[in-house]
Amino acid sequence: MSEQKQEVENENSQDCENLQEENVCNEENEQDKLQKEFDELKDRYMRANAEFENIKKRMEKEKITAMLYANEGFAKDLLDVLDALEAALNVEAKDEISLKIKEGVQNTLDLFVKKLEKNGIKTIEELKDFDPNLHEAMFHVDSADHESGGIVQVLQKGYKINDRVIRPTKVSVAK
Repeated sequence: MSEQKQEVENENSQDCENLQEENVCNEENEQDKLQKEFDELKDRYMRANAEFENIKKRMEKEKITAMLYANEGFAKDLLDVLDALEAALNVEAKDEISLKIKEGVQNTLDLFVKKLEKNGIKTIEELKDFDPNLHEAMFHVDSADHESGGIVQVLQKGYKINDRVIRPTKVSVAK
């Protein structure tokens, strides 16, 4: 009996060792699984956080741009008024009353231009050469005084709000 008892104990002992090894293996497998899951979740978190930061930066840029150019439509509408005031100055004054009116129009125009400049709206500087980013060619003319591609005449002033063209300068260009 004792041999059988010894065999049973040996078997039980081996079974225990096998169970312990199996448990250790299971624990290691479980730990590996958990580590992989942790690494995957950490990676997803890092990507989501980076995406959030990119969206945040993009929104900040869009906000700044929106603030800079918020008055663009309104400014475009005011350019017609500016053109009318400039046209009124080109009328020849014949008597003292019309000279006073012209002076008042000039003062109004000066004030109007200062207010536009205060809000970032400026006249596009006149250049000698045609620049398609700033000018709109209305027609081409033959000119001995100008090089080909040079601006012969400014037909209508152009304006920018900050660095964005809101109305290109309308010009005639030498052939």
